[in-house]
Amino acid sequence: METLTAISQWLAKQHVVTWCVHQDGELWCTNAFYLFDAQNVAFYVLTEEKTRHAQMSGPRAPIAGTVNGQPKTVALIRGVQFKGEIRRLEGEESDRARKLYNRRFPVARALNAPVWAIRLDEIKFTDNTMGFGKKMHWQRDL
Repeated sequence: METLTAISQWLAKQHVVTWCVHQDGELWCTNAFYLFDAQNVAFYVLTEEKTRHAQMSGPRAPIAGTVNGQPKTVALIRGVQFKGEIRRLEGEESDRARKLYNRRFPVARALNAPVWAIRLDEIKFTDNTMGFGKKMHWQRDL
């Protein structure tokens, strides 16, 4: 199976992403429910602009993060580490992403938070179900 396809299929079944942002020597991490866009290799998340991580990100920022399950057995560990960029969406792009996000998470209709896109530029997928320490790598052509 093609690497990006395998990664995308797994990410589509998960729902929480953790990402970290850096500004002026300070690091901060956060978690959020996400919608994965396989075509653009991006997560869509909602987060208020007043949050510490949004303040540190500004309209766009480089980030790194993870998505992982919570298996009780080492043999079932699967997870993604990534680096990329977060940016606040505006206008039609925001409207389109919000519609898709609300379809996946109907409770989000009550939230007024802006939509952000996390563009994944590099992904490492660890999948112990395919053998201990099995890793797949993907990198965006920039």
